[in-house]
Amino acid sequence: MRRTSLPCLALLLLIACSPETAMNQELASAESDVAQGGRGLAKLNPSPRKAYELVLRLHNPPGSFAVVEGVAQYDVSNEAQCGYIEPATGAPARITSQEPVTLRRVTDNEYRGTVYLDRMLDEDYYGRGVCHWAFSGAGAMLKATGADGETRFLSFIEADPFVKGQSETRHYPQGDYPRVADLPDYGATGQKDASRFRPELQDTLFSATLTADEVQP
Repeated sequence: MRRTSLPCLALLLLIACSPETAMNQELASAESDVAQGGRGLAKLNPSPRKAYELVLRLHNPPGSFAVVEGVAQYDVSNEAQCGYIEPATGAPARITSQEPVTLRRVTDNEYRGTVYLDRMLDEDYYGRGVCHWAFSGAGAMLKATGADGETRFLSFIEADPFVKGQSETRHYPQGDYPRVADLPDYGATGQKDASRFRPELQDTLFSATLTADEVQP
């Protein structure tokens, strides 16, 4: 029995440790991580250099915000050449990552945090070539106390105006704070143009403005 079982055991070990099996296991783990909000196979650049200071300014807020969170988004620009191919469709999967940005309070209505354009590491993740990351933009999320069901006030500035030092302002009805009764956990994206709100709401708006300043080395 020992002589016949050892070759079988060796064969099983070879199958379990084959490069293809290991890659499939790694992909499955990565897909599960992405589904839970992780970055999957993507890696952070250990020495980012291109730093900008993300600035969030509030005007006429309806109250205080206990939760003020920032995020920077990055997308692979050449996923067709380097990305994971979905077996069912034969198409490359989109590769993206959202990395948290700590926003510190400077004044009651101003918050700042550091964003790195080169936060992600260019690397060959799927054995098809080096994936090249590009910064897509940065955003912020505000909640009154952080309790379940409260409105999430969302804002975002894309990469081009961000690096040019331009600003992005979104307007929101004060009545959506701290929550909308019929829409728990409402994601309020607001409007760029305040005149798009009904006339009776236009005098009861507040705004969030995002801009950025390049950090000099």
